[in-house]
Amino acid sequence: MGLELYLDLLSQPCRAVYIFAKKNGIPFELCSVDLRKDQHLSDVFAQVNPRQKVPALKGGDFILTESVAILLYLARKTTQACAHVDEYLAWQHTTLQRNCLRLLWHKVMLPVYLGEPVSPEMLTAMLAELDMTLQVFEDKFLQNKAFLAGPHISLADLLAITELMHPVGAGCQVFEGRPKLAAWHQRVEAAVGEVLFQEAHEVILKAKDSQPADPTIKRKLMSRVLSMIQ
Repeated sequence: MGLELYLDLLSQPCRAVYIFAKKNGIPFELCSVDLRKDQHLSDVFAQVNPRQKVPALKGGDFILTESVAILLYLARKTTQACAHVDEYLAWQHTTLQRNCLRLLWHKVMLPVYLGEPVSPEMLTAMLAELDMTLQVFEDKFLQNKAFLAGPHISLADLLAITELMHPVGAGCQVFEGRPKLAAWHQRVEAAVGEVLFQEAHEVILKAKDSQPADPTIKRKLMSRVLSMIQ
């Protein structure tokens, strides 16, 4: 039996899982989940057989480590992660992932989806923090390589690009003024394939057009969201 992947493509690590599985020809059935409606907490997940199904993220954007474990699980079907990938994974979840996630929520999801105002000063500070993180990304990890782990695309590149598409979906020009980063982005998209890349990011690129949340959903989400983006 093939895998059943429970994914919400609004979630950056879910997009990485989706791209990796499709690009490597791993058979799976996509089971769409709306994390904003807490569908990942439904009874379906309590009945999952881990030998047959891989529910990606019981918390979506709220828990990254489970999705990384899923990617590594899938990767064992193709190749072992190298030291460069491991080093990047150890760094990104408290830096790039955090910056990109907070920026998406403060720039789009809080004001548009949840109807909560965000000060311009807060957004300016977050953009400055992301800019510093991108400099570290370029200097320490990308350097002068084609991809993060060397001449070929890896899990590290997939996770990084899906993280960066969060602020892109929020309307931020993260590649502008960074030719090295922009060239890497083009190489990753070419390696993935333009059609698959756009397919995986269709939802996040429409985030700005989100409809306001139902008041009941807003009440359920607010405390968790505020805790996540501090």
